Amino acid sequence: MATKAPPGKRRKKKRKIRLSLKSSKLKKSDSYSDQVGWSTDVGRTLEEAAKPKGPDTIKHQCEMCGTIMKVPKPKKARYTITCPHCDHQESFN
Repeated sequence: MATKAPPGKRRKKKRKIRLSLKSSKLKKSDSYSDQVGWSTDVGRTLEEAAKPKGPDTIKHQCEMCGTIMKVPKPKKARYTITCPHCDHQESFN
């Protein structure tokens, strides 16, 4: 049995709380889109103009036979080029 409160004190009534998800009360037509945080379009608006890309090949003329060759652009400062016609090797530092 429940005990009665002493004569000078009143007992508070417990509230029943019904917990439910708020999304169940939202209408189906309502949609939520996150607009907080970084925008994905920022890079497009602040992007600098693209620099023109140089050719991936260079033209080189052999010192021995005078043949003009298209050679891939070297990735290092030191490289050598061999002429396919006269087999002359030129080295660059």
